[in-house]
Amino acid sequence: MFIQPQENLLPDYHEHIKVVILGTGTPRAFYGRAKAGVAILAGDKAFLFDCGGATVDQLIKAGIMPQRISDVFFTHHHSDHNSGFFDVFITSWRTHVIADRVFEGRKGPMNVYGPTTTKEIIGKMRASFDFDVNLRVNYNFSAGEGADIRYFESNDGLVYDQDGIKVTAFEVDHKPVDPAIAYKFEFNGKSVVISGDTIPVDNMITHSRGVDLLVHESYNKAWLDALIAKFPEQTIGLSNPAKYHSTTLQVAEIAREAGVAHLVLTHHIPAPAANEEAEAAYTDGMAEIYDGQITMARDLMAFDLS
Repeated sequence: MFIQPQENLLPDYHEHIKVVILGTGTPRAFYGRAKAGVAILAGDKAFLFDCGGATVDQLIKAGIMPQRISDVFFTHHHSDHNSGFFDVFITSWRTHVIADRVFEGRKGPMNVYGPTTTKEIIGKMRASFDFDVNLRVNYNFSAGEGADIRYFESNDGLVYDQDGIKVTAFEVDHKPVDPAIAYKFEFNGKSVVISGDTIPVDNMITHSRGVDLLVHESYNKAWLDALIAKFPEQTIGLSNPAKYHSTTLQVAEIAREAGVAHLVLTHHIPAPAANEEAEAAYTDGMAEIYDGQITMARDLMAFDLS
């Protein structure tokens, strides 16, 4: 049969942590920059941290079939971090056939983790899916329990502990979005922290101390200042990131203080062109503060922590 195969599938089992940056963008749309999302594979599990628009497309491009996703962790509830949830929820539930392979959809509920606003916000999203969900259950005969969500709300502490995998939530500061949290993921002697969106906080240093990978948001202050000078009528919108995000130099200081092995920048403000010259300009001055490895994440970059 002339059915397009899925040729880039990642293995079903990972002995060590594999981190895939699904989207490096922001609420503003940029070519080649999907909205926020990070997939982590460990053992035979696949986890999703945030799911902005295009998350399902990005998962497939990364070689991760959405049917593998049963656990979604939200850092906070800005639209660029949760607007892809409908597609993730429905697609992960539906069995899919590609060429000679069958990808079974979720048989059980989606597990949703996040701060203490999560059930209220995602619950309303789920209610809006009812028309579609009822068709899937009654016409397509999708597994009924897959239509449900189990919520695990916590702003601080261990939120997942199974099969040698631990996920710890801790509070950050992204006001007026409150609460907002970050996550530390640990498996097989390796660790990664995902910052979510935040200004610099002591919690980030405490929980990132000695981690193998820190995935942290950032904005370039000099670039934003230049844009404000060029477009003064846009001052309010362009200056807002300084109120609830971290500058590149601040992130470098966090990585230095925490003794992070590898710093990965994401959620780029403004988004640089995906080339070495632009990325070097974006990270200018960071190497003078932090002498570890710095990577400007591009969509679908992957990191193996072996």
